[in-house]
Amino acid sequence: MTIEHARRTKILATLGPATDPPGVLEDLFRAGVNVVRLNFSHGDPSGQAKRAAAVRLAAQRVGAEVGILADLPGPKIRIERFADGKVTLKAGERFDLVASPDAPPGDASQVGVSYLGLPGDVAHGDVLLLDDGLMQLRVESVEGERVVCSVLNDGVLSDRKGLNKQGGGLSLGALTERDKEIIAYVASNIGVDFIAVSFCRNAEDMNEARRIARANGSDAALVSKIERTEAIENLAEIIEASDVVMVARGDLGVEIGDAELPGLQKKIIRESLARNRVVITATQMLQSMVESPIPTRAEVLDVANAVIDGTDAVMLSAETAAGAWPVKAVEAMARICVGAEKQFHADTDFEKAPRDLERADQAIAMATMFLSEHIGVRAIVAMTESGGTARYLTRFRSGAPVYAFSRHDGARRRMALMRDVFPIAFDSRGLAPREAARDSLAMLFDRGLLATGDRVVFTSGDTMQQHGATNTLRLLQLGESGKAEGLGEL
Repeated sequence: MTIEHARRTKILATLGPATDPPGVLEDLFRAGVNVVRLNFSHGDPSGQAKRAAAVRLAAQRVGAEVGILADLPGPKIRIERFADGKVTLKAGERFDLVASPDAPPGDASQVGVSYLGLPGDVAHGDVLLLDDGLMQLRVESVEGERVVCSVLNDGVLSDRKGLNKQGGGLSLGALTERDKEIIAYVASNIGVDFIAVSFCRNAEDMNEARRIARANGSDAALVSKIERTEAIENLAEIIEASDVVMVARGDLGVEIGDAELPGLQKKIIRESLARNRVVITATQMLQSMVESPIPTRAEVLDVANAVIDGTDAVMLSAETAAGAWPVKAVEAMARICVGAEKQFHADTDFEKAPRDLERADQAIAMATMFLSEHIGVRAIVAMTESGGTARYLTRFRSGAPVYAFSRHDGARRRMALMRDVFPIAFDSRGLAPREAARDSLAMLFDRGLLATGDRVVFTSGDTMQQHGATNTLRLLQLGESGKAEGLGEL
């Protein structure tokens, strides 16, 4: 079994200048990247489209199933530019934020701000956090379009740094007009597999993004980025409205405070899995590897903790997009995931499982995982059209890998983000379920992933090409020859 198949947790890597040189993408995929992230906060859409095309070619050359995630900019609030590029601020000094399109270039006394509604969202005593909390301001008063603040700590402030309100409460919506344009663009020009909604507040933000994507012909999975206080308050409804949930620890940590972040990360992972959603843990996981060829011990523990908590995927940002060691960062992430998975305790408490199942494929998935844990099987083999069966199968973490066979490229790339799932191209059209089982297990045997005598659970539908039609479970065993003809039902 290869290291790629030994590792269950998936790796999401951000593309950027460091991944553009020839051959780097292929090296990243060989090192273990399962999904790439295109960050539309940087660069122009046409440049990201070129990267997406390069991803498709590189994945084909390597023979890997690699998904593409388009990350929308969202309503990121930023200060505007300074006349000299940066200023030095001293604690106790006055510093104003000017919410006007005509604000002059900033200086040591004031700077413009991109969110013109800021004066209506703040009041005396509020704390505003700039540059990921490195610079803190207290609101003293609001005078028209001017927010009068006092500086709380010494520091240097430079152009276009982000702004958050401690504790949340800024009223701007999640989807900007630019976000809507980008959704339409990626649907028409890239065909991405995932669309991530930044700074979502509630289920309607996700529903609106889904409507726009579908209206433009995209079947991409929708990813909610949990990074606002309001999102925590509406967490259950956001998860239900999403296909994938991302613990976006950067802005979330700034708004709620570092002390609250570890517990919230665990809560988001736990609740996402409980609601049958895929979950990503992101932001600064191996940040030191932007410059260093090895991670710190604290970073190793951070990644391992997310894996042990059950996250489906871990994400690299600047480490791969702009770092000096993009391939080494992926290799390190893969090693840490494998090591942590050895310590992972699978949750097989079926007493916590939902009782009122609405779909047959959910019931089949639950029965499959029960068999896997109580009888013992080498693998789970699922025939799937959309990937839904694979997702239901893996919400209970098991010791058995799930080999998900699908004829649809998009479904396989979406499954590339699911922990424990290994998507494989397979066209089941015209095959009876018994024939599909024989052929698919023969493929796994030929690849060295199954051996003579191995037990497997096989799931399929009576109608092989129908979405959501999984209604059959078989417990099978490879015969002595290990060939397809040696299969028999137990």
